[in-house]
Amino acid sequence: MALLLFCPALKAQEIVNLYPGAIPGAKVTPETYVENAETGTDGITRVSKVSQPTLTVFLPPKEKATGAAVIICPGGGYGILAISHEGYDVAKRFNDIGVAAFVLKYRLPSAEIMKDPSFGPLQDAQQAIYMVRLNAKQWNIMPSKIGIMGFSAGGHLAASLTVHYDDVKIQNEKQLSLRPDFSILIYPVVTFGAATHMGSRKNLLGEAATEAQLKYFSNETGVNSQSPPTFMVHANDDKAVPSENSILFNQALVKAGVKAEMHLYQAGGHGFGLKNKTTTADWFKLLESWMKDSKFL
Repeated sequence: MALLLFCPALKAQEIVNLYPGAIPGAKVTPETYVENAETGTDGITRVSKVSQPTLTVFLPPKEKATGAAVIICPGGGYGILAISHEGYDVAKRFNDIGVAAFVLKYRLPSAEIMKDPSFGPLQDAQQAIYMVRLNAKQWNIMPSKIGIMGFSAGGHLAASLTVHYDDVKIQNEKQLSLRPDFSILIYPVVTFGAATHMGSRKNLLGEAATEAQLKYFSNETGVNSQSPPTFMVHANDDKAVPSENSILFNQALVKAGVKAEMHLYQAGGHGFGLKNKTTTADWFKLLESWMKDSKFL
């Protein structure tokens, strides 16, 4: 189930296969469907063709551990995973403040390996929170302080779990709650309406999405009073994923009476990860304050 990770640069303790056995709804992976990881000239590692989803575990030192945990979903338009600057780097930052972090290498939608590509990523997100909650004691985590986080299309995945945690797509043998205790969305794709990122929408649903699919995955429509408290960050000059995505989700949360906090940078574009180079403001410090104010730290 778990593989030790011998890579000091990552400071991760282990890599855990997301599913102990067969993956529900999966097809036999073709020999030509081979996972690939490449690091570009920008220093970002991008992973594609994931058929075996995993959690990479980053645990803080025991003396710093707060009991809180976050599952991190990297972005990449549902085509790749920007797993370094929207995954591993963020996990290490969480460890610095005593939060356990789990980088989710989720399957990207593909009819080659999934019977229903549109639900493959959400299934993996549900399985991730199931696994973290199931093993909370082992990882020194409080089961009531487990959040979901996502960047860009990973933000869409995190938002999908935020509103569809009761639409169970996994076996859930122990009947554990799949509801995140909090949600963190960084320049997220939220809607599949007018303000969507069309690449993410097409990669998840294909060219001929039905109205029912578009509504289901327009996550602002799924918010209700039981949705978890949410923290959001976006840049107003984001040309790839308009800030309207975060605004729509914030409005829906406020209307439902759910606690929400949103920070809009005047600039920064898209995909900046931890560091928006246009400002001295550090959104992660704002997140840490929010987590403390919300009693998650």
